[in-house]
Amino acid sequence: MTRYAIVTDLNRCVGCLACSVACKTTNNVPVGSFWNKTLRIGPNPKEDGSGDWPDVEMYFLTMQCQHCGNPECVKVCPTSASHVAGDGTVQIDKAKCIGCQFCAMACPYGVRYLNEEERVVEKCTLCEQKIAQGELPSCVAQCGGRARFFGDLGKGIDSMEAPWVGDITQDDVSYQGLKGKRITLKECVTPYTEADFHTLPNLGNDPSFLYLLRNRKWQGEK
Repeated sequence: MTRYAIVTDLNRCVGCLACSVACKTTNNVPVGSFWNKTLRIGPNPKEDGSGDWPDVEMYFLTMQCQHCGNPECVKVCPTSASHVAGDGTVQIDKAKCIGCQFCAMACPYGVRYLNEEERVVEKCTLCEQKIAQGELPSCVAQCGGRARFFGDLGKGIDSMEAPWVGDITQDDVSYQGLKGKRITLKECVTPYTEADFHTLPNLGNDPSFLYLLRNRKWQGEK
């Protein structure tokens, strides 16, 4: 079964917020609301250091709907507006949503909100309108640090894709040129092991998104 997700290499993320801006622009997210946030974790003392400046470390953590394998939001929805689609993503049928916000209260990550104008709950859709046409989600396509990769977990983490990293001596580095080519996680980032991958706290909801962090302490369980 297909299970679309995003893997984010936190060692490459520079906190530029391009993913957040791209998300708001593509999906017309209202001012004051976010489908995708970028949090700064730290600075915290290094475990092997004195704890004094500059022996500190930090990283940026992107937060959005984790498109869980066993989503709590779906369990509590009284109208089945929140549901798991055939591609494994968690979607909201606005025609069925009554704005009760049970799903927002059940979400372990606080990534849903009520659209006051439409009186329906909204969140990240993983740009379903784009992936249905074979494109990448906007947050992945517009990541300047090549920190975000999209794909089917069933095909393996190594196969997750991002826009190609162009070589100005060989490739077409125009936006359309790079957009048309892909590079995989394995091809793009420095070596990693299974122990380098993390998820947000799993409360039985089985978050799908993975975070890659090397040589720093994972703080996502706090």
